[in-house]
Amino acid sequence: MKIIDAHMHFSNIKRFVNTAEQISDVNYSEQGLKEEYSQVNVATAIAMGITETKQKKFPDCEAETPMEIDLVPEKPEFLYYCIGINPYQLSATAVEQIEKKLQNNSVIGIKLYPGYYPFNIYDDIYRPVYKLAKEYNKPVVIHSGSTFSYKGELKYSHPLNINQLATEFENINFIIAHLGDPWIMDSAAVIDNSNNVYADLSGLIVGDQQKIEERKDQKLFVDRLKQGLIYNDCYDKLLFGSDWPLVALKPYIKFIKNIIPTKHHAKVFYKNAQDVFNLFEKDNDY
Repeated sequence: MKIIDAHMHFSNIKRFVNTAEQISDVNYSEQGLKEEYSQVNVATAIAMGITETKQKKFPDCEAETPMEIDLVPEKPEFLYYCIGINPYQLSATAVEQIEKKLQNNSVIGIKLYPGYYPFNIYDDIYRPVYKLAKEYNKPVVIHSGSTFSYKGELKYSHPLNINQLATEFENINFIIAHLGDPWIMDSAAVIDNSNNVYADLSGLIVGDQQKIEERKDQKLFVDRLKQGLIYNDCYDKLLFGSDWPLVALKPYIKFIKNIIPTKHHAKVFYKNAQDVFNLFEKDNDY
């Protein structure tokens, strides 16, 4: 089965580097990514643009918008990406740059980081971004749930906020990142209520194979995830994502396969991402 990793990272963020080395035991490099993807038949992937101007500054209020992927000087050919938005740096010039980027075939979406940045997603500051998303038919991925930073302000990253947004902007597809964890039932309700809201399954576990095995055996943890999936019962609107390098890829894929009914694997691991992102698979060269 071919896989699209619909949510991963390829940016030189010091906390990502440290997590890869100390927690997830991942080789956070272009070669490391190629090796992992070749082992699990990942056909292509979508990276989330995020940058920091100084080490350990993430989330960085000074990062230039649009935020790119900058782990290596040249983006690997097999990656697509979503440009990241820093609302502190959303000037008229930045909006012009966003539009230019959206004309690049490798840019297939936009990523917002509420919770990391203390702005409501329906704040007027984002309106030019949504206008461009509609014009260029690009989905908007929205960080939701807990943050990977002690600076996070969680009231901004609650998935219920996306309901208001989806109602106003009916012609834009929105993706709730991380299934809104820990507010999984709220995410399920928003997905069920809105034709244009999807969710990815990235970042539900951070860690190495041992950590994933521990989580797999924790019934309350697994049942909490399944409760949201069963309530929603709409596997056409779920996308596999890893949040690499925050988790070891092979055991994480196995974990997600175990909580998704087998008959829906092809949709969740491949077709849904292809449809939502209007994605034409790149020829990889691992």
